[in-house]
Amino acid sequence: MNLVLALTIGVLYACGVWLLLQRSLSRIVIGLAMLGHGANLLLLAAGGPAGTPPIAGSDPATTADPLPQALALTAIVITFGVSAFLLALAYRSWLQRRDDEVEDDVEANRIAAALRALDADREAREARAVAEQEGGA
Repeated sequence: MNLVLALTIGVLYACGVWLLLQRSLSRIVIGLAMLGHGANLLLLAAGGPAGTPPIAGSDPATTADPLPQALALTAIVITFGVSAFLLALAYRSWLQRRDDEVEDDVEANRIAAALRALDADREAREARAVAEQEGGA
């Protein structure tokens, strides 16, 4: 694998991950597409050099490996399906709010606050138990 291909794959992955971490659904869709393209390039690069078609009776030393091609096709289909789903979510969000930004989940924030309160209460009880043991000893 040459250096340009490796750098291209790295840039696609880096940009895709950076875009996935944004709050705009349109950027998330573009980031997912970039990750899919990076994965396809990585699979095809890992497959090795091109060879003759894998037909019965051909020389195995010069035959191309069909597995990376099959995996790349599967990755394309999965990326297409997830992209279609995210585009449907973005369209629904645009219809309802005229915005494609992902909001904070109020219920998840409430649950996180309740868990933090339970942790603080548990730590206070453990501190009191340690203090009682040290005072009684």
